[in-house]
This record gives sequence, structure tokens and C-alpha cells, in this order.
Amino acid sequence: MEKTTITLGFSPCPNDCFMFDALVHGKIDTKNLQFKPVMEDVETLNRMAFAGKLDVTKLSYHAFAHLTGSYQLLTSGSALGFNCGPLLIALPAVAERIKKDPAIKGSLKVAIPGKYTTANFLLSLAYPDLKNKTEMVFSAIEQSVLSGESDLGLIIHENRFTYQQKGLVKIADLGEWWEKETKTAIPLGGIVVNRNLPVETKLLVNDLIKQSVEYAFANPADVMGFVKQHAQEMDEKVMKQHIDLYVNEFSKDLGATGKKAVNDLFDRAVKEKIISSKPADLFVK
Repeated sequence: MEKTTITLGFSPCPNDCFMFDALVHGKIDTKNLQFKPVMEDVETLNRMAFAGKLDVTKLSYHAFAHLTGSYQLLTSGSALGFNCGPLLIALPAVAERIKKDPAIKGSLKVAIPGKYTTANFLLSLAYPDLKNKTEMVFSAIEQSVLSGESDLGLIIHENRFTYQQKGLVKIADLGEWWEKETKTAIPLGGIVVNRNLPVETKLLVNDLIKQSVEYAFANPADVMGFVKQHAQEMDEKVMKQHIDLYVNEFSKDLGATGKKAVNDLFDRAVKEKIISSKPADLFVK
């Protein structure tokens, strides 16, 4: 039987490679589907989704809030949890200046990992006075702060584990801020599917991603080769910390708790007039 090709966007970060290795390398039975991986950083994937270029993709929840007319959210594959939010960092001297005069924050230059990242959404909610933003690839943010090009940096992914080693300090944990505000987990990124695909295909993709995550949990050593291939400059300990932080039970299935967290994020986006409304069929059923 001829297989249908599905374009699948995900990042080369350890958590995504860990989750999708089995799916893209035939370690589980993908039935009548064949997946063509498109590996880019999350903001590039966000922009590809805006252009309608991907059938299934990892997407920042912030970007998804603007794309609900084109995509629906799968209940598997999400990066969502507690104590895993983006961090706002600076050099110690800048941190001292802020401590002495909090009002200066509005004049500071902030490096962000992309306009449509959930990190930037949270920054806008927690620090609406921080408007002087420069977008760059997430992996360049630490160096931008160290060089003085940026006063503050909004870091995500594995940089959570490396910024202190480089002499940078935390100004705020936006995950902690969100959890205190909402009492829910923080939705960072989800896997979405093009609304134009047949319902049976959407449901099959959802199930196959869940199987791929379950395979990775059951066979971690087997999937680490793919992780290491795309994280060559990263310490193996950091790779594993990254996976442990972002891949969890919510990655298998959002469940009621995960869906509530997503709904809370969308409700906040509506309240803040970032989007006009939340669709009733947000999730694939």
C-alpha cells in the first residue's frame, strides 16, 4: 500500500529528537503514513506554520494562538510542565542596576528568541514595560548579553543549564511567575496538525506521536544516538537535563490537567486582546 507523506516540523533540540526518533526512523509502525522531517529552530517553525508550509509541526503556544484557523492541537507531543519556564538573565552589574532602580528596565535592550515564542508572550505579560526587543536565535542570546549588545536575555531550552557557568544571573523565572498567577502548568510548545487533513489522519498522527514518546521512555539508550547527532556541542549531562525538563507525562497526553493549562493560556490571550477569541475545537478529538 502506498504511504501518504506527512511533513513533520520539529526542532533539533534534545527533547524533540528524543520524542520523534522512533516516528521518523521506523522504530514504530506508522501504518499508511510516512513522515518527512523538517528540522528548524522553533521560531523558524512558527513562521513556516504562518506560511502554511507544514502538515504537522512543533509550534510555540503563542504562535498557535494566532493560527487556530489553520491548525488544531494534538494531545500528544507537548512541552508543558512545572519549573520549566523561560528565564530573564543579565550580567551581575546590570542586575545590580535594576535592583537599585527597577524603573530602568523600560530602557534596557532585551534579546528574545522570537516574536511568536511563548517566552515572549510571558515576558509581555510579566514585564509590559520591556519593549526594546531584538529577535535572535535562542542559542545566540547568552553571548549577546555577555558582549553587552543586549542588557537582558530571555533564554529557553538548554541555556537554562549553562547561563550561570558563563557568569550570568537570573532576573526572573517567568515559569514561576506563570504558575503563581494561574496555579497551572506552563504550556511552552505543542504539536499541531493542519485542519485540512482528514480526521482519521489527524487521530492517527496523534496516536503515533504518543507511541513514539512511549518508545523513547521505554528505550532511552536507543534514541540517544539521534539526540547526540543534533546536539554535538552539548554536554551529555545537559542533553539529559534538557530531556528530563521538557519531556514528561504531558508529552504522552495532555490529559485534563494539561488541557486546562492550555485553555488558561488562551483565555489570558483573549483577555489581553492578543487574540479575539478561542475556538471551540482547539484540540483534535
